[in-house]
Amino acid sequence: MYADQFESRLAIVRHRFATTLESKITDVVVSTDRMSPGEDNAIRDLSESYRHLHNICGIGPTVGFTTTGEAALAAEVALTRAYHERRGLTEAEVLNLKNALGRLRVAAAAELRLMYQRGG
Repeated sequence: MYADQFESRLAIVRHRFATTLESKITDVVVSTDRMSPGEDNAIRDLSESYRHLHNICGIGPTVGFTTTGEAALAAEVALTRAYHERRGLTEAEVLNLKNALGRLRVAAAAELRLMYQRGG
């Protein structure tokens, strides 16, 4: 009985995670060019993006999105130094982030497809 309740609750969390995953990634992608020094709200955009990625890499593996979680961690790492130093991203950091986000999008799309093929 407890296993059924656990699986039911986990399915709810998995579904909630899956339905917000693409929009969180898109938010980070859109914000990337606004995270350079001198941009208005660069630190705010960077902080919000860091939180989105941190949530994905923390929750993803727990609900069956292991590859997505690993890819989100790589993107989070691209932001970590600037986030802790409370500054905008350098050109190299922007490029690293964009590359990591490309890999994250591919991983998330594949795992979302797999989840929906299995029936949620």
